[in-house]
Amino acid sequence: MKRIALISDNHSYYGEEVTDHLADADEIWHAGDIGELSSVEKYRKKKVFRAVYGNIDDQSVKELFPLNLIFECEGLKVFMTHIGGYPGKYNARVLDIIRKEKPGLYICGHSHICKVMPDKENHLIHMNPGAYGHHGFHKIRTILKFEIEAGKIQNMRAVELGIRGVISE
Repeated sequence: MKRIALISDNHSYYGEEVTDHLADADEIWHAGDIGELSSVEKYRKKKVFRAVYGNIDDQSVKELFPLNLIFECEGLKVFMTHIGGYPGKYNARVLDIIRKEKPGLYICGHSHICKVMPDKENHLIHMNPGAYGHHGFHKIRTILKFEIEAGKIQNMRAVELGIRGVISE
């Protein structure tokens, strides 16, 4: 069993309130728009850290992280990218990868909207953790936490980190 913290769209923001929620995770997955690498260095040093680059990321991030990441975790095939759409509204690039790779879990970021939904046509679960940074139009900063065991997602929960633009001391 692996405990996963799924984060995205921090746009260079780092805050201890986020770190506190990541402490019990075995792995941290980041769905892009990291910004400054220093904003995720602490996570990268402490945990298994898997990430993709996003549309705001510069060459330093792109040198470390790919556009698409396909891997297996506890018997579940995972496909993660930053921009890709939702079930029924995937972009062509993502739909081609989904059809070829047949993941059980598809993850994207970009929209800043926390969303988890099934894709019955492609037999997968779609996740977007929303955004935990302060840049963007979202009102509430969010991440997702869940466990994977024997190819199944369990104990899924959304964590609200506070209002965008309000930095707690």
